[in-house]
Formats: sequence, structure tokens, C-alpha cells
Amino acid sequence: MTNQIVYLLFYTTIKLIVLLTALPFHEFAHAWAANKLGDPTARYQGRLTLNPLRHLDLMGSLLMLLAGFGWAKPVPINPRNFTNTKVGMALSSAAGPLANLLLAYMGMILWKVVLYLQYPFGSVEILGSLSDVFQLIVMLNLGLAVFNLIPIPPLDGSRLFTVFLPPRQYFQIMQYERYIQIALFAAIFLGFLDRPLAFVQAHAFNALNFLTGYVDMMARALIA
Repeated sequence: MTNQIVYLLFYTTIKLIVLLTALPFHEFAHAWAANKLGDPTARYQGRLTLNPLRHLDLMGSLLMLLAGFGWAKPVPINPRNFTNTKVGMALSSAAGPLANLLLAYMGMILWKVVLYLQYPFGSVEILGSLSDVFQLIVMLNLGLAVFNLIPIPPLDGSRLFTVFLPPRQYFQIMQYERYIQIALFAAIFLGFLDRPLAFVQAHAFNALNFLTGYVDMMARALIA
């Protein structure tokens, strides 16, 4: 029983550490991309930073801890500052999920390195703990990226999707944004999104595993 409590505390602590990395990095990427594309709004409001206190949202953070996906405070973006409004919004929106995919990719590499280190060194406790850390980095960042790519307001995927919509239809959809958000929250809490998100996340995990296959090849060659 004591071991289970210790592991739960360790697991929760690691989740918090990953949370303090994944969500701020996601929002920083939005701010960085928007600033590069000509909109300094986020920079002027102090959001071009990795400081978690500038980005974290209570509800989104709790969901990230409990469900593996969530959100932070939206980065303010003024589309009028972009040369091409739709393209600017799409690229700045895509930057967040892409940043999390990058973190997941790096986490996958480190996870594999640690796993292969257990062959020559055996089951060392610190290696097992590091393995858990990097596994969480991969899974939480993948969950965050996949969730935010759903094409529903106010998630990043909605801004990517609206690139292909005429302005009239875009504004018609945005008129119902508040109701769409309520429906989204209801779907989350009722578990309607669990299977679709798990399905997409599993395929994203397999893609990362494939893209980091060179780590497996190098490690097996060294072990052999």
C-alpha cells in the first residue's frame, strides 16, 4: 500500500513537471510564430515566454493531469497584423501542436536511449524512473497535440480548418463559438472523445516510433 502511494505521488509529480513544460511550450510557440509573422500582440502582453505562470489555465491544467489532454490560456493574436489573415492564423495556430509533437519526438528518443541502457546496466532504479519521465513526456505531449488539432473552436484545429472556408461561412461558425465550446466540454466529460482521441494518439505514437527507428537500429548494433 505504501509503495502504491509513493508511486502515485511520484507519478503525479512527474506529470506536473511535464505539464509545466508542455503547455507553456505550446503557447510560447503560438506567440513566437505570430510575432515572426508580423503580430507582436502576444509579445507586448508578456506571452513570448516559457514562464508557466504566464500561460497556465486552471481547468485546462486539471484536465491535462487527469485525462492527458487540456489547454492553457489562449495567446492573444490580432489577425489584422498578418499580411495574409487566414494563412497567418493557420500557421500561428499550427505552431502550438507542432511544438508538442517536437517535444514528443525528443522525448521518444530519450525514452528509447534509457530503455536500451538497461541492457548493459540492468534494472537500475534511476533508469526506470527516467524511463517513466520520458514516457510521460511523449504521451502527454502527443495527447495535447492531438486534442488541440480537433477542428472545433476554440482549439487550434478550428483555425486550420477555417483556412478552407469562405469568410462568410467562417463568421457564421464563429457566431456559435460559445455553444460549440459547451458541447465540446460536455463531450469531454461524458467520455465521447476518449476512443477517437486514443485511436489518433495511438497512430501518432506509431508514427513517432517509426521516425525514431534509427535509435533502435543504432542501439541494437551496439548491443550486438
